[in-house]
Amino acid sequence: MPMDKSGSAQSVGKNYKTEVAAGKPKKQALAIALSEQRTHAKGKVKAKLEAAYEKYIK
Repeated sequence: MPMDKSGSAQSVGKNYKTEVAAGKPKKQALAIALSEQRTHAKGKVKAKLEAAYEKYIK
């Protein structure tokens, strides 16, 4: 099943469940879901996420 391309919290949960069902370890599934969220977020949500992950991203 393809990943949900959205920046919402609901899509993170859906993507996480999809990856765990596909057999990925839980930590890896969470990292993939959060990465998708950062990639597809827009506006205030994107700014908030980038500020929160600033020290981890370059």
